[in-house]
Formats: sequence, C-alpha cells, structure tokens
Amino acid sequence: MLENIISLVREHASDAIVNNPAVPNEQNEAVTEEAGNSIMDGLKNMISQGQAGDVLNLFSHPSSDFQSHPAVQSISGTFIQNLVAKFGLDPSAAGNVASNLIPTVLQNLVHKTNDTADSSFNLESIVGHLTGGQGLQGLLGSFGQGGGAGVMDKLKGLF
Repeated sequence: MLENIISLVREHASDAIVNNPAVPNEQNEAVTEEAGNSIMDGLKNMISQGQAGDVLNLFSHPSSDFQSHPAVQSISGTFIQNLVAKFGLDPSAAGNVASNLIPTVLQNLVHKTNDTADSSFNLESIVGHLTGGQGLQGLLGSFGQGGGAGVMDKLKGLF
C-alpha cells in the first residue's frame, strides 16, 4: 500500500518537489518517500486517535477544497514538520511543498478509491492497511453501540 501511495506522490511531485529549487535534487526521492510516509502515517494516526470519522469523511465526501479538510491539514502539518526536521527546509518552503502536493495527492487518492473503473486503490484495502487488517467491519465495530450510525451515514456516499 505504501509503495502505491509513493507512486501516486511521484505522479504529482514535479512542481512541488522535483522542479522546486528549495528541494535539493539529491533529496527529491527522499522527500517524495517522506510525503508518502506522511500520508500513510497521518491517516493511521488519525484512526488510532479516534478520528476515523474524519478519514472516512475524506473518502466518502470528496470536496473541491481539500486544503480545509481536517485530514489534509493534519497530514500537511506533519509533513511540513518532517521536511524542516529531516531535510532542513525553511518552514515557508516546506509549507509550499506541502500545500502544493498533499491536497493534490489525497484528492487523487480519493478519486481513484471511488472510481469503480480504477482498481489501484479501494477503501477496504486502505482501511485494512491503516488498521492492521481490521478493515471497515472492524473499524465500524470499534465505534461501539450507537456510534457507528454516523459513520454508516458517511459511508453511504461510497456505494
């Protein structure tokens, strides 16, 4: 799953990373991988911290304004911190990389996940990977009695 996400990042990395003078060429691949890791880790952390509804909402209600979605903001923030800490990027430059890359990649991931003609990603597989194999059924069960109804309403838009 991570390799698929990194491949998706590579598809959109030209302006944000490769052609960006703030990112040294020798760090292009490492920054690309960091973006993929930040996306996977960010989604996983959101689920483990009880924000599964935000993650499911991201996939079930694609928005034209991905920048303002809580999942996108959280992942972008972590990615910016990692770019500054691991690669020494200026915080402003790191913010530009994140804002030009993370929403685009996530929007494309959501589109591919919801496209029945594209089997490269599916929600069950993504959630299974993020929850250690628990999948949608297990995730919904973890909400307890009564709590799953809101999540089920969010999932209706997927099918």
